[in-house]
Amino acid sequence: MSINHRHKSQHIIKSFEAEYLKKRPLPIKIADLLTSYFGTMSFFIINIIVYGFWMYANSGKIPGFPIVDPYPYSFMNSFVSIEAIFLTIIVLMSQNREGQRDILRNELGLQVELISEREITKILNLLKQILRDQKNLKDDKDLNEMTSEIDAGYIERKLKEQLDESENKPIL
Repeated sequence: MSINHRHKSQHIIKSFEAEYLKKRPLPIKIADLLTSYFGTMSFFIINIIVYGFWMYANSGKIPGFPIVDPYPYSFMNSFVSIEAIFLTIIVLMSQNREGQRDILRNELGLQVELISEREITKILNLLKQILRDQKNLKDDKDLNEMTSEIDAGYIERKLKEQLDESENKPIL
């Protein structure tokens, strides 16, 4: 294995996700932290307890406790709406970051696949050379096709054309 090949492989092996997580801006780190908490059962239970207590306390069933927000609980509804807005924004921020991370992962996967394809093609060419040296090479259309270079640019252009066509089609 050449030093150049080993260097390329080691470069790819570096964790892109770890690098990406380190480089997140502070607001995104906070959004990720909050999102990881919002998706827990404890957050759900705390909401049930808080809103359940609010409704019970404002129903007049606790002696000496003033009714601040009588039924239909306008203050609570306002608070729930504001909470929903903030939760939505925070979750969307986190999902956007995850989408960007997924794009990086897909790009990394494509790069690894292209390198693997080149390596396999090299192995097949070496096999062809061994068979040729042994005078045992028969005309094999599949092997000839497998050892030809793949034009990744052509594949990318075709995929882009297909995506563009699908985006321009009416939904209904």
